[in-house]
Amino acid sequence: MPLKKINIVAIGGGHGLGRVLSTLSFMGNKLTGIVTTTDNGGSTGRLRQRSSSIAWGDLRNCLTQLVDPNTVGSQLFNFRFEGNDELGGHNLGNLILYGLGKVQSRPMDSIKLVRRILGVRTHVLPMSETPTDLMAFYPEGRCRLGELSVDEMPIMPTDLMLAPLVKSVKPCIDAINNADLIILGPGSFLTSVVPPLLVRDIAKALDKRKGHCVFIENIVAEKSPAAALSLDEKLDWIKRNIGCMPIDSVICQDEQLNSNRVNIICQDLRNDDVAHHHDKAKLISALEACLIPIY
Repeated sequence: MPLKKINIVAIGGGHGLGRVLSTLSFMGNKLTGIVTTTDNGGSTGRLRQRSSSIAWGDLRNCLTQLVDPNTVGSQLFNFRFEGNDELGGHNLGNLILYGLGKVQSRPMDSIKLVRRILGVRTHVLPMSETPTDLMAFYPEGRCRLGELSVDEMPIMPTDLMLAPLVKSVKPCIDAINNADLIILGPGSFLTSVVPPLLVRDIAKALDKRKGHCVFIENIVAEKSPAAALSLDEKLDWIKRNIGCMPIDSVICQDEQLNSNRVNIICQDLRNDDVAHHHDKAKLISALEACLIPIY
């Protein structure tokens, strides 16, 4: 089944989701990205410290991945200030989105405006319009707050939650309900893939999904405690933390990966130029392979 004939939702954050959206950009408005908004590091973190807002960095990254990098709009939104002054290290696209967030009535309005400026047809949505942070719990009950702290944990947290709890937006839920294929990852398991799943109405929609849900594993091991987990341990962890296990298939590079619970598609996915990136054509082939048993 060619992907362009179906509706697809991709969920995650960071560069992983941006890569998936870029790969599938030919789908236009039949593609929706639901983006993690819990980042508290770098330019985004500094802006969040100034006043309460969602994390704009991953949204900006996904939007610019959907346009030609040589266009003026892409160069503008990806420009990063240098130096040690107040602007040093800030990304101009983050500043623009942050500023729009102050004058628009809601983050969704800001994103729609930037989509028009950049000519992005794909729907790009925040997992929630309400600011929230990750809170991770050690086995003995101690906790860490913030995405940066979670990334630095020496052991896998027993539980991960959002503080405060937030609701998603109706277009996110509608997109999941109407999706024929739902993609999770690739990216950091704890800080990119999982946060949107912790939004309760997103988890409920995934549990009741009609579409096929596929998890894309990273090509190289991530630098987090999740790297030590087997696939089935990741599936168990997801089910314990969100109350359901929505994954039907897994796409991976490792031929040794196995599970009795999900369909596994192992293919060479490496990009010839950047070894830790998924090759776009190879990823499309793997995604289409997921749909063969269904259609």
